[in-house]
Amino acid sequence: MTAWIFSFIDQFGYFAVAILIAIENVFPPIPSEVILSFSGFLTHKTAMNVFGLVIASTTGALIGALILYWIGTLLNEERLKKLLKHKFFKKLGFKEDDVSRTIAWFDRHGVKAIFFGRCIPVIRSLISIPAGIAKVSLPKFIILTTLGSLIWNTVLIALGSYTGKNWHVIVQIFEEYSFAVIVILIIFFIYFIYVWRKKRIKK
Repeated sequence: MTAWIFSFIDQFGYFAVAILIAIENVFPPIPSEVILSFSGFLTHKTAMNVFGLVIASTTGALIGALILYWIGTLLNEERLKKLLKHKFFKKLGFKEDDVSRTIAWFDRHGVKAIFFGRCIPVIRSLISIPAGIAKVSLPKFIILTTLGSLIWNTVLIALGSYTGKNWHVIVQIFEEYSFAVIVILIIFFIYFIYVWRKKRIKK
């Protein structure tokens, strides 16, 4: 799989990077840090340059994010409230008002969540779905997603280009960063379930 991706980028350049990053945003078969770092390394072996790679990868990231945003718009407030009426969700302590509260929270903090979320593994893809559910204005979503993706892509491509043949070192560093983020998210999720069970389900 990895060898095929490397060959694809080597052969089709910017187009391949854009397509792979778009796919990675929707269904991550391979981490973006691998694609971007390796692409940065290829600036020493091909006609590609850092600027072109940043534009291509950011375009791909935006396309992938828009697909997830559109999926989020299908899960509107009314549909989610109907879903929470099911006895299964009622047993878990969910209420219809939880949907409105969550959307209201995203309305207040959505700008920061979308922008910074683009630089956090796992979250960087998923953040587009609640943005669609909360009906964040499309121009605002595009701007925030583009800016956040621009930072993430530029850092990884530039580091890949700087380290050259040692680009895999960058991947290892970001894999450790991703692992740390995932561990924190798991701990937070367990704590959330504990509090939720204590406050909602026991009642």
